Amino acid sequence: MSAMWQGCLADTDYFEVRSGGGHDYGVWVTTPPRYDPATTRAPVVYVLDGNFAVGMTAPLIVTQLDPMQQIQPYVQVSVGYAGEEAQHWARLRNRDLVPPGEPISREFIDAVEKSLQSGAMTREQADAYLAELRDTHADAFLSFLTTELHPRIERDYGTATSGHGLFGYSYGGLFSLYTWLTGSTFFESIGAGSPGVASEDSQVFAQLKEMGDSHNATKLHVTFNDRELLGDLAIYQSITKNTATLLHRLTSHSGSVTSAVLKETHVTGLQASFLSYLRTCRSSQFAH
Repeated sequence: MSAMWQGCLADTDYFEVRSGGGHDYGVWVTTPPRYDPATTRAPVVYVLDGNFAVGMTAPLIVTQLDPMQQIQPYVQVSVGYAGEEAQHWARLRNRDLVPPGEPISREFIDAVEKSLQSGAMTREQADAYLAELRDTHADAFLSFLTTELHPRIERDYGTATSGHGLFGYSYGGLFSLYTWLTGSTFFESIGAGSPGVASEDSQVFAQLKEMGDSHNATKLHVTFNDRELLGDLAIYQSITKNTATLLHRLTSHSGSVTSAVLKETHVTGLQASFLSYLRTCRSSQFAH
């Protein structure tokens, strides 16, 4: 990393990798202060939407030195898009973070149309954005993270063999819920911020039904924002309502599921949600 960026994202390396499926990803790896894998190997926390999220989440690695509420050591791996594709991360994430077969809600289509009318999107951008939602592959992206990217991280950064975490926000939060509901044991804890459960027919409800009463030991922390719930944008009202419904149906898993309502908007909530996840799931106070 260049000297200019090193001052902003201390102890951060960057590399690019092509997945087995032929997609290019940018990867930022932020190690803990004074990290020495020869003495103590730290687990990995994967953070989605790296192009947007790395600047707001990677600096929080200093929480591992906070004397008032110390966070357990972790290596942060932020995953985004590389090269020319990086400028299109907002639509490419739809392909990777949304479960296969996820319906596109009316409220979501209306939100895209409003962006078009306001000039925030061109017609070409809107059509490309929705096109990615018609062929979604969260399953392939989860496999990439755990079976392709992680072995490289483990080898190159000397990380621990267990205790890993995952954090996603918005559609990244939907991916987090999807991952938890698959029953994957790869992650010890998962954070889902304002998950994009835009439809009452979301695949996560089908997953939950299939899961039944089976126990999932992986900790799940879900957050959403009061401004989403109380504001006048239908898409944000929908995702909070549907997320609340999902949480109510998770009562049989109350031992491993926690939640919080934050005083943020959908745009400002990412960093607050990540910090809530760290405090709830990775505080030394709750180490076991």
